[in-house]
Amino acid sequence: MEILDGKKAAAALSTDLKNEVDALVAKGERRPKLVAVLVGNNPASETYVRNKEKKCAELGFISEIRRFETSVTQEALLAEIDHINNDPEIDGVIVQLPLPKHIDEQRITHRISPKKDVDGFHPVSLGRMLLGLPCYLPATPYGIIKLLAYYKIPTRGKHVVVLGRSHIVGLPVANMLLQKGEPGDCTVTVAHSKTQDLPAVLRSADILIAAVGIADFVKADMVKPGAIVIDVGINRVETTKNEKGWELRGDVAFEEVAPKCSYITPVPGGVGPMTILSLMLNTLRARKGEIDG
Repeated sequence: MEILDGKKAAAALSTDLKNEVDALVAKGERRPKLVAVLVGNNPASETYVRNKEKKCAELGFISEIRRFETSVTQEALLAEIDHINNDPEIDGVIVQLPLPKHIDEQRITHRISPKKDVDGFHPVSLGRMLLGLPCYLPATPYGIIKLLAYYKIPTRGKHVVVLGRSHIVGLPVANMLLQKGEPGDCTVTVAHSKTQDLPAVLRSADILIAAVGIADFVKADMVKPGAIVIDVGINRVETTKNEKGWELRGDVAFEEVAPKCSYITPVPGGVGPMTILSLMLNTLRARKGEIDG
């Protein structure tokens, strides 16, 4: 069993990314700029945005957080997105989810210019992805692809089972692994809560991607020997093991599943660092004008 270390992979790929930014600056061009829109004070969102800000500083990006109270109106948020869309000094924008219940997340997401949609959630981005056209790929699925490529995991002809069908992870990563090339050329099954005999379906996977959002859901008897397991879950679970009173657990029961695997990602330290790296890659592509929108 080998650990797919997202921290190690992200650190290695970050070197090339920083060199690209340094080369831009050396030519007298401005640095890439990423703006995060944060509504309220959700602890998980605060942590995620803080990590993005830290990564921007490390790579030489300019980052900015635009904060709003939970009571912000939808109209005010839409106006802010319009302002960002029209600012030529801003290359990418992310709106941290979830948003308060009175805000229509879809309307906000759709308002972002496809040219600045570095989260890859806009219908234009998703449509381009489906057709195999140049686009900003959703950060977490993109991170999974980059992780498989970094460790040179062969995927051609493999059976991938994706557990979860969200438009943020499950459906995009399924589509990306169907595409021609490596990583890709897979036979893909998307499993979910209505799948019949779910354990048997999961056991059929050469590569299992767990993105269901339930701590320790995938047990050892759901994984075939030698499978590659990618755990996307980030679940806060109560514990008496530390002073915080909680720990992060994945969707996979790591301790019992890991001995059966050929490769497995840890939580934390697996997919998470690759997600942030992928966001930076998209922002640099936006700065270079690679996607015409």
